[in-house]
Amino acid sequence: MASERMADGHDGDRAEERLGHRPEERLGERPPERQEGLPRPLDAIDRDILHILHTDGRASIRSVAERVHVSRANAYARINRLIDDGVIRGFGARINHERAGQGASAYITLKIVQNTWRTVREQLRTLPGASHIALVSGDFDVLLLVHTPDNRALRELVLTRLQSIPEVLSTRTLLVFEEDDLEPES
Repeated sequence: MASERMADGHDGDRAEERLGHRPEERLGERPPERQEGLPRPLDAIDRDILHILHTDGRASIRSVAERVHVSRANAYARINRLIDDGVIRGFGARINHERAGQGASAYITLKIVQNTWRTVREQLRTLPGASHIALVSGDFDVLLLVHTPDNRALRELVLTRLQSIPEVLSTRTLLVFEEDDLEPES
């Protein structure tokens, strides 16, 4: 069969790729079925697509397809699968918070009442300027990143909003003097 494709003058891999076949299917093997709840394994093309979109979330389907050497339809299908599988959670802009009028940034650690994470998380999501919330291990329970217009607004957020949440036992504020988004390596 492979010799028939080559005799027709087609590049077998590219032709099958355009038809949506995977290399394992070409060899008579079936790709592993995804078990419910488990993520599908990512191949090299998926990882390349993720790298491109992480570096430039505005990259066009055409650009992504050309850079990973697949058809636009294949790139489109792969990106949609990555979104459907929850690998890609969304697209957004990297913001210079100081230039956007949010000159005070801080990491705030919280100790919370045991087994109240979901309740606390919902309340933290409503805070103005909250940009990252994580349940962590160690000396504290929650790590919160906030951006506020100034230190007065930060103080108000911590002393009034955070410390009034009944499940929050204590807080510690770490001011950010300078920050830098890490770019993925090219």
